[in-house]
Amino acid sequence: MMADDLYNHDLQATLANRRRLKANVNLMYWYEQLYRQLFANEPDFNSWRVLEIGSGTSPLKLYFPNVITSDILNLDYLDLVFDCHDIDALSEIPDHSLDAITLTNVLHHLRDPIRFLRGATRKLRANGSLYMVEPYFSLTSYPLYKLLHHEPVDFSIKRPILDKIDGPLSSSNQALPHMLFFSRNGWEDEIADCYDLSRTRRSYFSAFSYMATGGISRRIPVPPYIYSMCFKIDQAMARAAPKLFASFFTVRLFALGEK
Repeated sequence: MMADDLYNHDLQATLANRRRLKANVNLMYWYEQLYRQLFANEPDFNSWRVLEIGSGTSPLKLYFPNVITSDILNLDYLDLVFDCHDIDALSEIPDHSLDAITLTNVLHHLRDPIRFLRGATRKLRANGSLYMVEPYFSLTSYPLYKLLHHEPVDFSIKRPILDKIDGPLSSSNQALPHMLFFSRNGWEDEIADCYDLSRTRRSYFSAFSYMATGGISRRIPVPPYIYSMCFKIDQAMARAAPKLFASFFTVRLFALGEK
């Protein structure tokens, strides 16, 4: 497929995925619980100036109307359309004006995550936060991601970049964020002059509950009241034994002062 064809393919796929997500009650519940945990320690989050990266499918703004949505895909319901690799040059957001930047399952789609993470601090105030949610590879989630999910998993890469770029949504390596924050210490050092890594907060989110919704591509007809009860058990499993059960992790980085 040509570049324009891949872009249009990903744009249409995003619109279809957004419709499916909103129609999946259990998946929407999963996202609601995710955001509650992610921002649980910030009671004033509703008043923060927050930029979301990769908002194409994300329902975040449904829960937090203050969020500025963005994506590289030109979708008419977004506040901004731009390539986040060039966030440091984004004129619509003044430098050091954001309280937070957040992205959910987006980092593993970026061709150069380190470039984005470094550039993002240009827009964050001193001590501003960057929140990320990405796949975590536990003993049980690894075969699910590797064998059942359509996105690639490649732990053999030597650098935190995507060598093959297709469309914005089509290009990915689910393993990249896990390697960056858990198994390749030298990679994280590349952002040590931009973030206070001694304050980095990592946590774990859910075991099998995302898969039990059917995800974006399908819907499993579990009654919502049963799903919500099982979700609590599922979350407890992920927190108690993340290396065995967790399927997602969250990271909160704190920006250093202005340079």
